[in-house]
Amino acid sequence: MNKKRILWIAQTAVFIAVLVTIQAVTRPFGQFVTGSFVNFLLVTAAIIVGLPSAAVVAIFSPIGAFLILGIPAFPILIPFMMAGNLVLVVVFHFVAGKSFEKLDKIAYLRICAAVVAGAVSKFLVLWIGIVQIALQFIPDLRQPQIDAMAAMFSWPQLVTALIGSTLAAIIIPTLKKALKASKAS
Repeated sequence: MNKKRILWIAQTAVFIAVLVTIQAVTRPFGQFVTGSFVNFLLVTAAIIVGLPSAAVVAIFSPIGAFLILGIPAFPILIPFMMAGNLVLVVVFHFVAGKSFEKLDKIAYLRICAAVVAGAVSKFLVLWIGIVQIALQFIPDLRQPQIDAMAAMFSWPQLVTALIGSTLAAIIIPTLKKALKASKAS
């Protein structure tokens, strides 16, 4: 196995470990805190270690939440959550592009566009996939349960994706400088 592959596996594993830890530690603080941190880690993985690694973390996130924390209560929601996470990292990655390499006015505009486009895309995937489709196929759900889950997978997803992506956009330049300095020494 070559060094690049080993590094990729190690970096992806670190992001997954941090993600699971964040999900467990922030769970008592609710959806806005946990969701924001998860989205922060997804976007950071996309920019720091690349899209393939971020895709693995994005797919693992709902599986880990289900297996470790019992969230969501309905496994039928997991593919939609995976798709929402994947859309976030893919859109952010392609809209931001190499903007973090040379931070000029155009780069800042692209990063802002990536934050908004990624968050809106994730929100739409989750809202359409879960609220409009998946909830209709969960047997024995009462209307109050449907309403609660619909609320959870609607506008709060947009807010947490915006918060997490914005935090990542602010922190990534400093993180990239620190990583570059550590490689130089």
